[in-house]
This record gives sequence, C-alpha cells and structure tokens, in this order.
Amino acid sequence: MEPDEYIRALAAESLARDDATGWWDTLYAAAGEGVTEIPWDRGGPHALLASWPGPAEPRGSAVVVGAGLGGDAEFLAARGWRTTAFDISPTAIAAAKARFPGSPVQYVAADLFDPPPSIAAGFDLVVESLTVQALPPSYRERAVGAVRALVRPGGTLLVIAAAADEGERSEEGPPWPLTRAEVESFAHQATGLRLVSVEEFREGGSHRWRAQFSA
Repeated sequence: MEPDEYIRALAAESLARDDATGWWDTLYAAAGEGVTEIPWDRGGPHALLASWPGPAEPRGSAVVVGAGLGGDAEFLAARGWRTTAFDISPTAIAAAKARFPGSPVQYVAADLFDPPPSIAAGFDLVVESLTVQALPPSYRERAVGAVRALVRPGGTLLVIAAAADEGERSEEGPPWPLTRAEVESFAHQATGLRLVSVEEFREGGSHRWRAQFSA
C-alpha cells in the first residue's frame, strides 16, 4: 500500500473512534518497523522554511509544532534559535532524539490542544508546518487558535500548508488543504497577531502557502 493510502486508512480508523490524532503515533511506529514511510520526512527542513528570509537575526526562543522527526527544529537550532520541538507522537519524539544525538533542541511529547506550561508560555518564533492541515476541518478553528496562542507578544508565526482554492473542498484526507481565508484566519485582532504576508507556490502539481504573522 502506498504511504498516502496507508495514512488515510489509519486516519479513517482513528476518526471512526472519534480520535483525530491517535493515528500519528501508530504511523511513526509502523514506519520505525519498516511497514511504511513518512511522506513528509525529508531528512531536513521543509523547503519553504529553508528559503524563508525570517528575522535578520535569531532573537530568542522558537517552537516547531508537530515536529515529527526533527528536520525543521534542527534547522532553526543550527541558525541560533533556542528551539523546542513538540509532537503528539512519543514515538516520533524518541526517533528524533535518536536521529540527532547531542542536539540542543528540546524535544517534547505534547498535545497542541493541552500543552504543558513550558510550551504554553509562548515563543518568539512559532513554526506551524503541515500540522493544522492534518486535522479534519471540524478541528480547524480550534487548532488555529491553539497555534496562535503559542506566539509571545512581539513574536512571529510562520505557517506552511497545502493550499486549496476558494470553494475547493475535499472530504478525503489527510491532508485537508487550507484556503487563503483559512490561512489568514491565524491573524487575530484581539490577540494582536497581524498578517504580514501570504505567499502562494505552485510547482509540479504542488500547491502551498507560506504565511508570516507578527504579534
């Protein structure tokens, strides 16, 4: 079975139990046993993170949401950010620690919807790459709010996501791509998080957003 088909089957079983996130740990465990692959594991950072200009100088703490096997987190740490990386899958976190022994990154198994105090305190840079899109649309508003809450006053949020055109909606997922309006919904007047830029990338059948927000 192709990895994408395997993932959708796992997600469907999990959603049938009213569990939107349990399939992740099952997936990482299966990948560790050689049963399947992790399609988004590139062995390094996402290309849209690696090419993002970002702040002129690293300026404090960063967190990677849904960090998986650590590629994005290690990229930030190598550029001087004091980096925390969390994932709901303990198996993924254990694999990231094994992949990067001696890493300065603080890897934590944690739930975006119920983060421990060390994560809920907020960060100067929050990187949300491909996590919100992996949750069903019924969870989207809650997930967006949870990501938004991680940004410290004066901080920056970077969102990378699969893109959908307005009016385009697929019930089959994950992923469930975001429309531009859904990407822009990370901005929130009450919390002071404002949209700085939204970039759209179309290449080789891939359609992606990269959006930056400032608090």
